[in-house]
Amino acid sequence: MADAAPVGAGSAPQPTPPAQDGYLKIRGGIGGISFQLEELLSGVAVMDGLVQQLIGIEDETQRIQEALEPYLYDSLATGSAAVDAVAAGRQHVGRVRRQLVEVSADVRASARDYEAAEERQARPHFVGVDEFTWSWPLGRDVTEEIVNRVVPEGHTARESVRETLNPEVFPGLQPRTVGIEPVSQETLSVDPSMAWALRRIQEIHARGDGEIEVIRTDNGGAPSWMVMIPGTEPEQENMGGSNPLDEAGIAEAIGYDSQYVVPAIAEALREAGASRGDHVVAVGHSQGGVHAMNLSQNKAFLAEFDLKYVLTAGSPTGEIIPEPGITVLHFEHAQDWVPGSEGKANPETRDRTTVTLTKPVGVPEGEDPGLGPGHDLDNYAEGAELAAASQDPSLVASTAVFAGAVGSGAGAAVSRFKLVRAPAPVAVPAPDGRSALRIPHLPESRSGSGPR
Repeated sequence: MADAAPVGAGSAPQPTPPAQDGYLKIRGGIGGISFQLEELLSGVAVMDGLVQQLIGIEDETQRIQEALEPYLYDSLATGSAAVDAVAAGRQHVGRVRRQLVEVSADVRASARDYEAAEERQARPHFVGVDEFTWSWPLGRDVTEEIVNRVVPEGHTARESVRETLNPEVFPGLQPRTVGIEPVSQETLSVDPSMAWALRRIQEIHARGDGEIEVIRTDNGGAPSWMVMIPGTEPEQENMGGSNPLDEAGIAEAIGYDSQYVVPAIAEALREAGASRGDHVVAVGHSQGGVHAMNLSQNKAFLAEFDLKYVLTAGSPTGEIIPEPGITVLHFEHAQDWVPGSEGKANPETRDRTTVTLTKPVGVPEGEDPGLGPGHDLDNYAEGAELAAASQDPSLVASTAVFAGAVGSGAGAAVSRFKLVRAPAPVAVPAPDGRSALRIPHLPESRSGSGPR
């Protein structure tokens, strides 16, 4: 964008680059380039109105100048001075108008250039094999590159998942009805911070039984609800079994928008005591973060509950677009390959901020690296603490929304629920002697098979 500005207005308005706050690399939010350009374009719309007003002033001064010309014969000196003064004023207004037009054009050109750059960035941007850092675990950026190479041109990762999981070849991996079973309920005094929430999810994940938690907090006398969704809980011998958070759950989350998990979460909220219109905050790690983000685009869920905030850690969510007004904060780690497994970076918007943790992490000697140290919730919880203390404008705004949506954790009611997936299709004899697949369903009263 050219450095053009109206006379006396100072330097031309320009966006600032993405922020870096210690080990936090921050994209999006109110401090992001996209939002800055949105604000500048809003200013351009105001300037367009001013330009029209100035055109009107120029026209009016032209008429005044023409009206003064007959008086030149009465007093040439004073008449000429009046005409010259009006003409000079009209010329000055014209200069300001032209400068405003130039600034408007430059801002619009800058926005177009940025959008074009973002579009190029979203396309597969292959690098040479010799530029990859081939080590396990892979980093986030390398994984995104690999996915872009594998996914067919013109396809998204979600479309590829649906096309790959042929029901006839992988019947056990198809989404199936998910119900809930209450496990327990207790009253605790909790610290409803982002770091606490991520560490709480680690405790839920350790149980490895398809559990989620619904936590009722007090928000100025009104209830607020936190939904805690852990990451993938691998099944060694029964993938696609009763636990919907197993490896098959990744397919439902990424390929099918959490078709049955979202209604089950809504049912868990109702069972815990949530009412229509109550505020909800969703927190998820890895696969759980994808389910949490799918809440943000599920019209049936949003028609019932007021989803205020989504917090994810180590989740591939770039293709999910939340409904307007929902604040989202993503934590990723440069050494975590999982967020890059969708092949697309999270979009930058006013309400959506992505924090990439850059602090190097390693695996203690003798320990299993698993999905890699970058994917570990302890690291993400540490990043959440840094984010809460940051003075970056995007993080200050986002964490304030989180705190306002959650409220106080004193005397919080914690409800645990087990998600249960319906049995896989089974072959049954058909009247013509051939076999057919029958899909069992959970009892309707405990099923999360409501409208999407």
